[in-house]
Amino acid sequence: MRFCGACALLALLLVSSLDSSESLQTTVKPNKGSDVIVSSLQPDCTVCTISGVNGNQTSCQLSLKLEPEEEVKLLFQCPQPVEQSYNVTIISLIECTKDACKPPTVEVQSSLLPTFSRTFSWKLKAPEKTLVSLKVIGNGLSRTPHPCNDGRQYSVLTSETSKEVPTQYCEGGSETQLDLSDQGVVSLEAKPNTQVESVLFQAFAAPMKRVMTVTIGPASTVVLTRDPGKDECEVCVSGGASPDCHATEKTLKSAEKLPLEFRCLKPEDVFTMKMTTKIECTQTSCTPASAEVDLDLFKGFKKTLTWDVTVPDRTVLTLEFPGLKEKSASEDCEDGIQYTVTTMRTDGQMRTNSYCKHGPVSQLDLFGNMAVTVEVSKEGEPDQTVFNTTAAPRRGRSTVVNSDPNMSLIITKVDKEADCQVCVTEASKQTCTSETLKRLKNPRNASVEFMCLQPQKVYTVEINREIGMKEMGGDGNMLRGKAKVLRDCTKTSCSGNAVHVNNEFFSNYNRTFTWDIKVQPTQTFHLDFPGSGLRQIPNEGTCPDGHTYSVILYLHRASPATIGTFCKGGTVTSILGQYKGRVMLTVPSDVTLDPMDFQLKIGPQSEATAIVKVNLPRGTSDTEFITPNYPKDFPDEKQILWEFSIPGMHNYSVKFSEHSAPECLNEGDVVVVEYQQEGKKPTRTALTDPQPQHQQGAFNLTLKNCKTNQTLPGLSLRYSVSVMRSGHPVLCTVDLTKGEAVSVQIEKVGADPLCEMKKDSVEKKTINVAKGETAKLSFLDCPSEDLRLTASKLIACANASLCTPTPLSIPTLDSCLPMPLHSFSWLFTIPHEATLDLVSPTGSLRQSLPGQECDPSSVLRVDENDGSFIGDFCSDGVIQKLQVHSNISITVTPRDLRRSEEPLLNVSVSPEIKEDIIYRISPNLMSPTILATPNWPNGMKAHSSVSWIVDLPWMTHALVKVDISGLECKHGHARINMKHQEEGNDLLDIGESEKTSTTNMTARQSFYLNLTNCQPEGSDQFNVKATINLERKTNLLPILLGLVGAVLLLLLILTVVCIVVRKKKSKMASQASIYMGKGNIFRPNDRHFVKTRADNDSHVYDYIDDSMVYGHLLTDSEITSNGVQVDSYQTFTGPSDRTLPVIKEPDPEPEKGQYQSFLSPSDTFMPPRPRTPIERQDSLGFQDRRMLDNELYTFKSTGDMNTIRLSGVDMEPQPPIMEESL
Repeated sequence: MRFCGACALLALLLVSSLDSSESLQTTVKPNKGSDVIVSSLQPDCTVCTISGVNGNQTSCQLSLKLEPEEEVKLLFQCPQPVEQSYNVTIISLIECTKDACKPPTVEVQSSLLPTFSRTFSWKLKAPEKTLVSLKVIGNGLSRTPHPCNDGRQYSVLTSETSKEVPTQYCEGGSETQLDLSDQGVVSLEAKPNTQVESVLFQAFAAPMKRVMTVTIGPASTVVLTRDPGKDECEVCVSGGASPDCHATEKTLKSAEKLPLEFRCLKPEDVFTMKMTTKIECTQTSCTPASAEVDLDLFKGFKKTLTWDVTVPDRTVLTLEFPGLKEKSASEDCEDGIQYTVTTMRTDGQMRTNSYCKHGPVSQLDLFGNMAVTVEVSKEGEPDQTVFNTTAAPRRGRSTVVNSDPNMSLIITKVDKEADCQVCVTEASKQTCTSETLKRLKNPRNASVEFMCLQPQKVYTVEINREIGMKEMGGDGNMLRGKAKVLRDCTKTSCSGNAVHVNNEFFSNYNRTFTWDIKVQPTQTFHLDFPGSGLRQIPNEGTCPDGHTYSVILYLHRASPATIGTFCKGGTVTSILGQYKGRVMLTVPSDVTLDPMDFQLKIGPQSEATAIVKVNLPRGTSDTEFITPNYPKDFPDEKQILWEFSIPGMHNYSVKFSEHSAPECLNEGDVVVVEYQQEGKKPTRTALTDPQPQHQQGAFNLTLKNCKTNQTLPGLSLRYSVSVMRSGHPVLCTVDLTKGEAVSVQIEKVGADPLCEMKKDSVEKKTINVAKGETAKLSFLDCPSEDLRLTASKLIACANASLCTPTPLSIPTLDSCLPMPLHSFSWLFTIPHEATLDLVSPTGSLRQSLPGQECDPSSVLRVDENDGSFIGDFCSDGVIQKLQVHSNISITVTPRDLRRSEEPLLNVSVSPEIKEDIIYRISPNLMSPTILATPNWPNGMKAHSSVSWIVDLPWMTHALVKVDISGLECKHGHARINMKHQEEGNDLLDIGESEKTSTTNMTARQSFYLNLTNCQPEGSDQFNVKATINLERKTNLLPILLGLVGAVLLLLLILTVVCIVVRKKKSKMASQASIYMGKGNIFRPNDRHFVKTRADNDSHVYDYIDDSMVYGHLLTDSEITSNGVQVDSYQTFTGPSDRTLPVIKEPDPEPEKGQYQSFLSPSDTFMPPRPRTPIERQDSLGFQDRRMLDNELYTFKSTGDMNTIRLSGVDMEPQPPIMEESL
């Protein structure tokens, strides 16, 4: 048995563990006087009572009512969380007499089932006309329609059976008392596990009445009216022997602190208040001047506040509001406050306008007596000042009309509801009307006055002129037509062709200018619209500029036909119409009149009712046209002609967009569309036939109507004429996938609208072809001067150590491009720790500055990539190197760009520099050198630095003039520093605090010039210009030392020369040699000529034969035995053909310690020849020894010509040459 019991217990535990439902067991005991109901919110959740000795009896149900003061044990079972599955309602009764309530304190059993959501409700029971007040203990309450954040929400019902929405409150507010009556209900809803205070209210009972004290102004009257559908309530005026009470309506007049007593719980729900206040105005002021409201007067009541304003005649009253917007009758104001203004018109009728707050209307200008009403809902609160008043004498808008006798004036009232009159004064007689003013003919010296402040919103003005015809009668008399004549039109012309618009009258009104034109029935009037022409629009449309033109024809026995409505700027150049017509120009009031003059002349006789001449423009266009009266019917048995002018090399196509075909009454009649070209036969088509396509040349289109059935739709047509060019585009395929990484941009810079650029068949205003891209381009009717071709190349280097020098040369672009290259740019991107070095291939650069401008055809523009301009540069200057510590762009924009193979600039990458820019300068003596800050003449870049390294030539110094401007800082510091390169001492050191504009100084050696900029103050820009002039140094000490050195050197040379000459003479005294012209050379003491001739004395002769000296005196017959002529001098012509004997000679010992010249002058002497009557250089046989070219004489002297001595002994002077020998 014990084992079985244990098994049963284990089974029960197992079942319990498998059961996922939640349960809660607790014991409760409701207080006395409270009815507690526990309800399940879920159908599968129950509440059970546990009873029995061992608690083994349970009774479960969905809802359970607990008895007061009875303790009960409850079990809550639910598969869902129990906190969200049950609700507890605690209902208590507050029972009051006429002067007390029981219980006097409203308490809460806060410990009762706090786990669940609870609703505490108190029902009130009191005698009739007894007021029960519940005073809130602790923080007050605030009325709100939203749930409360703390989980405790109060609600109040005036009656348990009431269907109205409960008023909800949250804790924390200004409401400290709740007033209720019999059957009232107060509830508190608390969410699960929310703590509730144990004492909430104190209850009081008193006779039901609401007491208030009101003050009513002397010009005001208040009427309190009870709503018959509400509860009964009396309003009483106390203070007398007995209260004056009324149950339906009570009128209150001017009173100061009047006591009122309402004998109901909520009089604001029963009574409405209407207050009327009078405002009296003169022509200059009103009393009171403003409409004021006491915000505490009957607060919470529905109020109607009315101000009756009395205004004298010819007075305008201005009401100023905080901002209103007009509303419709069915619209409600969001804030519950509605304004109504009722005015009395001059014709005795009433006009009412309603408004809400928060709108653009801040001022109303009114005439006559009026009433302003403000309706305020119970929740609404009006402004303390509703409106202000200003009265002034009523002055109309007057215009004096003084025109020619052919003008008529028609003033039309378009706003029939407006209270406005128009008065016309002619010959001291005034006529006023509230309706449309009939035609005012010949308004000479007439005055038109509008009796309202904004008549331009009420009236439109038509200014009409009639252009008549004069025709010649048979008797020669001039016959005037019925129309008044402005321009006399004869059979051929009208005087004063141009038709102008008068801009003097009614400039701020909606104006319509009309010209009525009439010629002979057999003629046409011709309207020319020169200049921009006209553009046809739908007949009911308006033009963007506000100037809308219309041309109307008055047809015989037919209604007027509107030829068309037009705007300025179009293809219609002239219109011809038969007999009689009207030209109309409509301009609204807010548009300044800017009309287009047109020409009027007599046209030829025509069968067409109207002729419209159209000049279609060049290029691609699609122009739409409509028939007269469109979309209404074209007149019966009439025809209209369009004359189209088509530009050359263009095709046109006609397309009928919409049309309606009439039913012709006469058999065989049809609507005819006829095309006519010059020199060709007319072509006729029907409305449904295909129309001409892709044709060329001017053409006429005629549309003829028949007599139609008026009961059916008539003829109407809307069509378009498309024009396109027939030329051929220039095609070019730009391939940037190969070669250098170049990008190309083509931009239209011309004004020709016909220029059409396309990229890959898509029309573009600017074409961009990126690097690595292939694009198919086309250019149609684009002159090369209207296109601008620019190209750029990106040169990027991520690692400074791997960056290679780059010579900048302009690459060759595709030759198919139809325009020249305008500019080319190189975009450099380098690491932050690197610097770009710019060097000219020619050796130097020059910055384009005033006084040293560059040729525009060879300018290199250098900019930083952030847009900061550095400068324009060209070659041949003083800048040896330009270093920039940033990413830059270099652009060349020459006038005549030649794609030369020579680079324009060499760019390399070097290590990082501290400055932003460094210039390496080598000035010259020839001209001044100008240095200027980057972005000259504008200022330096803020927070930047620049340096010039100036290397001066030897033996020069520099005069430097520095011009400074804009040295004022807002943030940071600016400084100018100049110092020598070697010594390092400062020549100049200026900060922003020193007010210096020009500084002069002298640099004795190469120097640095350093600039540092700050954030400039205001618009001032910091810039510096330095001018360098070089001068030679005049130091006497080096000159003197040089002279002394030269003298010593000269003495040394003379000493050496003397020693050498003396030694030579001693050797020459014992040696001689002879020269054989055609034989072997006999060389005494020959030692292979290892030494020079000066050393071996080979040219010194021991013996000279007389025949050799005087051989030239012998006869021609005396010849030596070997065939050689020996009696005359023979010039040496080189060695003989025979082989020379080889003479071996021992190598000489080198002489030491003796100076030897490279070739002694004596070694170059040749044997002299006897003197002849002619100069030696003139002799045919003479050959200068300096011109000898053989193995022996390899050195060519540049000295004077010398004769050759035969020995070292001075020769005797030769005898003078006798005249006989000549």
